Amino acid sequence: MVVNERPSKRARRRVSADLPDLFTFPPPPDSPKAFRDNVRGFLGRHARVTLPSSSLFPSLLTWQIALRVDPTVVLPLDIVEEDVTRSRRSVYCDQCRVVGWSGHPVCRKRYHFIIRSNAESCDSETPFQFQQPPQQEKWCNSISATGAEDTADDVEEWAYNQLHDNTHLLHAVIHSNGFAHLLTLNGRQGGSSSLSGRHIMDLWDRLCLALSVRKVSVMDVSKKYGMEYRLLHAVTHGRSWYGNWGYEFRCGSYALTQDSYHKAVETISTLPQHPFQFQPRKPRTRLQSVIAFYQSFSNAQLQTTKDLFTFMFSLIPKPRGPTSSKKPNIDTSNILCVWTANDVQHVQQAMIKLLSAVREPNWVSKRALKGALYKTFSPELLDYSLKHLGGQLVANNMVVETRCNPDSTGVEFRLEPFAIGRSEFKPNFPSEQQILGDLKFLYDSILHPDTMLCYAPQEMRDNVIDAATKLLDCKQFIKDYKPDKMEAAHLSRIHLWCDVQLSDHLKDDFVLPPELVVLPLNATLADLKSEATKAFQEVYAMFKRFEVEELLECGSINDSITAKLLFGTSGTVHLKGKCPAKHGLNRFRMERGIESWIVDCTCGTKDDDGERMMACDTCGVWQHTRCAGICCSDEIPAKFVCLRCMSSYQEKSHSNCDSAKDANYLPVTNTTCRAEAVRADGRGVASNLNMTSSVR
Repeated sequence: MVVNERPSKRARRRVSADLPDLFTFPPPPDSPKAFRDNVRGFLGRHARVTLPSSSLFPSLLTWQIALRVDPTVVLPLDIVEEDVTRSRRSVYCDQCRVVGWSGHPVCRKRYHFIIRSNAESCDSETPFQFQQPPQQEKWCNSISATGAEDTADDVEEWAYNQLHDNTHLLHAVIHSNGFAHLLTLNGRQGGSSSLSGRHIMDLWDRLCLALSVRKVSVMDVSKKYGMEYRLLHAVTHGRSWYGNWGYEFRCGSYALTQDSYHKAVETISTLPQHPFQFQPRKPRTRLQSVIAFYQSFSNAQLQTTKDLFTFMFSLIPKPRGPTSSKKPNIDTSNILCVWTANDVQHVQQAMIKLLSAVREPNWVSKRALKGALYKTFSPELLDYSLKHLGGQLVANNMVVETRCNPDSTGVEFRLEPFAIGRSEFKPNFPSEQQILGDLKFLYDSILHPDTMLCYAPQEMRDNVIDAATKLLDCKQFIKDYKPDKMEAAHLSRIHLWCDVQLSDHLKDDFVLPPELVVLPLNATLADLKSEATKAFQEVYAMFKRFEVEELLECGSINDSITAKLLFGTSGTVHLKGKCPAKHGLNRFRMERGIESWIVDCTCGTKDDDGERMMACDTCGVWQHTRCAGICCSDEIPAKFVCLRCMSSYQEKSHSNCDSAKDANYLPVTNTTCRAEAVRADGRGVASNLNMTSSVR
């Protein structure tokens, strides 16, 4: 390829250099604006249209931004602008319904931000013509009406399937009112070859800041090394992995609160290790051996569950890092405050003499070495000397070799000839594979409520099971970007949040979030009303004919008065308006849909929280299958009567002693279970949310 009669190699450098850097893109916004305004400017500055809206695809408009990962790799970020009113997908958002935003009106548009898993092979030589399978090339090429049979249907089907694909490295959706959901995030363990979960999360966080996103929800179902990471990270860091970016637990499944979440974190992270330590006159268990094994490597006492798991994670080599083959960085300051270097050398020489007396093929356990010398040296000095015994050079060109016995999970030593080219130091620490295996074993034995081993005292174990269950139930996390706090420093324009009350408002769960309106300093009240009307008409599908009528709390006032005189340059203004919607637009009233349903579970839940539910066939009230005593592995009964209706039924039939019990109804006697599916035989409140995440 030749560009302007120059070699392709030179052209490739120039094209790649002109692309924005994925690790710094996008820059922060210059001034605060509403999301609806920022997203238009963002796409106009950085993106190019790859699938224009047309009569063939009236609901889809796709954009693409090429981001430079390194000089040889370019990664495309696809943005799909979906017109909800024309889409063949459901107009209602399952994520809004389960996160507490079900009362919001349905937005006109959704913006999907997608990084596909197969896009990392892109080359900077052709940044906008990516090497893809023929079916996926349709995503990046303008489609027009052609004579090819079924082309339009195939492309539309493929495009919609991308919005449900859980293999993407990143998939997030932002409603036109600025409320967003992080649906999928996959790092290296999820299929990425060049980006970690942190890299992708940093990019998403910068996008939210640049676009003035208001709130983002994420369902944390991420796994790491085959374990529930929301439980592991809560133990080691006191919060979800997403908490590193400001995501907080607000309200969870089964009516869990912030207070109950923090108490559960405190209970399980401060679990002492003494119930799992070796007890005299009892056989040593594998759990005791594993804990003692890692305690032998630590310079500090591992007293709690948090200490143990944090230390084990510190031993895992960082991916692609320069320290992957080096000894883990463990603080050894003041470690020789009692002993001198000569003391340590004297102990190690005694250990080497013992190893020399052993035949070469045999390994000597760490415990045996300590037992042979415990009468001569202190246990602390022996432990420290053993940690640094591996790799020591000995006379006759011998070296101390170490290994971790896979059966006993103990460190063993022996002398071997020193090979040329061999590193002088071989760490005593176990391999990554063994650490991960031990992590999974400890996770199952100590943390997970379904596989937790029995130990005394029973009350402590019951508290840990309850805490772990709560942490596993806490999946929804939200970050509030607080855009109302950002405009105060910008005094060159008027920034007003318009809180609208509808004159024809029905008494239901309808919640209308305020919208930000940016005005010049000389704007009048008439301008304010006009801009507020346009803003709500643009954002919400039901507000097609919306109109602001008056300013509340201001009385009769002339519309020619400057808005700055009444409200200053920032703040909130309360407006009243009317929305004469046609019958067909009523379906856009709320994200929860037009169906009427009631949730009143024994756990205290009053709304859909995404867990499996079923409705009483008598009163129609929904409750969790778990709270009804139905295990997740059991099917939902064909007929079900809740505890309230069953009690009422029994009272009415008490006078008739000969009446038989209805065998087709299931009484409720248990209030504990665990489930995560949806009702199998029809539409219902519970959501079938497709969420995936691999955060490494």
